[in-house]
Amino acid sequence: MEVKIESSWKEKLKGEFEQEYFAELARFVKEEYQNGAVYPAPKNIFRAFDLCPFDKVKVVILGQDPYHGDGQANGLAFAVGEQTPVPPSLQNIFKEIATDLGPVLKSNFNTERSGDLSRWAEQGVLLLNATLTVRAHAAGSHQKKGWEQFTDAVIRALADEREHLVFILWGNYAKQKGAHIDRTKHLVIEAPHPSPLSAHAGFFGCKHFSKANSYLITHGHTPIDWS
Repeated sequence: MEVKIESSWKEKLKGEFEQEYFAELARFVKEEYQNGAVYPAPKNIFRAFDLCPFDKVKVVILGQDPYHGDGQANGLAFAVGEQTPVPPSLQNIFKEIATDLGPVLKSNFNTERSGDLSRWAEQGVLLLNATLTVRAHAAGSHQKKGWEQFTDAVIRALADEREHLVFILWGNYAKQKGAHIDRTKHLVIEAPHPSPLSAHAGFFGCKHFSKANSYLITHGHTPIDWS
């Protein structure tokens, strides 16, 4: 079937788009958009891929569901729209970056930053949710409809065909989804989820952002500007 997604991903994932599960998923998602509010906007469903072509990926950050609140989800895991207040989990991500990299970055690192995160995606950070759509105000409403199979294929393609990527897994769900990544080919780093419920259980102090950059530099890649 015809899917509007960045060309390199379209080539890598064409086998998924031809499968019956994806056709059923597409029918379900189309009906959901027709019958009520669904997030993100249709044009942003594959935004993470559109901003970060397959061969440009350096870092993968795994999320679970898009935000289900009005005006929040923008197609990038953990991110929100440009003018949207920063949600608690992303606030905690910013706090950890400030603690981890603030002394290096100096300047205005503790000032208010946009929660859009396209600035990361354009540098090679694939902000990938396991489920790419959600019904408004109904967390988990599009789980187990086929998205997880599709995003497993995304992770598998990256893990198998690329080398020296950084996979950042926060929380048990992300750890399970990334369990089969070859640790001898890639850096896989894990911590509790940045949610206020678990951030103090080991997310704060994980130093994932400096660890990711150190690994990238070691393997000849430009580090990510996490500001």
